[in-house]
Amino acid sequence: MAIRFLTSGESHGQCLNAIIEGIPYGYELDFDFINSQLKARQQGAGRGGRMKIETDKIEIKSGVRHSITTASPICLEIKNKDWQNWIYPMSIKKIDFDLLDDETKNLVIEKIKEKKISKFRPAHADLAAAIKYNFDDIRNSLERSSARETATRVAVGAICQNILKNYNIEFDFEILQIGNCLNKNEFEKYIESYQAQGDSLGGIIKIIIKNVPVGLGSFVHWDRRIDAKLASALMSIPAIKSVEIGLGKQYATQSGFNSHDEIYYDEKYYHKTNNSGGIEGGITNGEDIVLTIAMKPIPTMKKTLNSVEIKTHNPTSAHFERADNCAVEACGVVAKNMCAIIILDEFLEKFGKDYKSDIDESYQNYQKRINEI
Repeated sequence: MAIRFLTSGESHGQCLNAIIEGIPYGYELDFDFINSQLKARQQGAGRGGRMKIETDKIEIKSGVRHSITTASPICLEIKNKDWQNWIYPMSIKKIDFDLLDDETKNLVIEKIKEKKISKFRPAHADLAAAIKYNFDDIRNSLERSSARETATRVAVGAICQNILKNYNIEFDFEILQIGNCLNKNEFEKYIESYQAQGDSLGGIIKIIIKNVPVGLGSFVHWDRRIDAKLASALMSIPAIKSVEIGLGKQYATQSGFNSHDEIYYDEKYYHKTNNSGGIEGGITNGEDIVLTIAMKPIPTMKKTLNSVEIKTHNPTSAHFERADNCAVEACGVVAKNMCAIIILDEFLEKFGKDYKSDIDESYQNYQKRINEI
């Protein structure tokens, strides 16, 4: 593995952080591009009030000098502006109430009590996490299981995209469906109609990765197959419930003769179709990589579902606090950036991990060799 990264932070904590290891020396970072990806994650129909508060921007703390990567671990931070409203409920340190006057003490106690969660939200991490860790306050899992964490992944993926641009590798996505709506011109109105009901929506997203060289990934071990790595990265995104590559589940309803991509040669090997989605035998084949993911509706809704109270086990309605009712467009941004992390990791495994000029030379030599086949 060439690239490793960890993220930290809570939805309403002070900040979100990531540490990235394995970025080689010599790549110039475009901070405007990285921030544009963060901004794109905050947009789209159906986003909630939180996105009106935050203006996500990356702050790099190490691993970069004069915009050039140094090969040291890159530490980055995204501040949460909403933290100012959560200082006491999300305080890192134990609050010494003896230092507070009675009025302030009562206010702080009320704020902490107000933010404590005892009602499970179906389809969220609430129930399973509370049982696993013996939480008596669901806030302990909600803060980290929140999709707010994906902002850091977008920042990491944007750095990876930035580097892969040097090799003309491009990432994009397309929303194919929102709920039962297939007409792109009607998406916004459709989302608004469910928002008015206090309900939420998911959707179908297609990710396209262009100009990926032949030969990334491997068939020799299960954990080196690039399709498995991409599927794992996409399934790690909150609310993603399925991943398809190329024809995906349509393969099951077609014969081999009618579905497999025939091979041709005209100065180079090529296919007239791309049903395999750019990956054969766990290896990229030079065609566009095409992945389709399904996002479930967001579990936090005004139109509440039946649930149970954590201590009493009494029936209740599910907890609700400010949330999106549809974040499919934001999910597309997260998805393409997660794919960029995997593609860069495989790219560096093949062409080198240390210095840009060496990687460039290795890449050019490889391209020359395969063009002569």
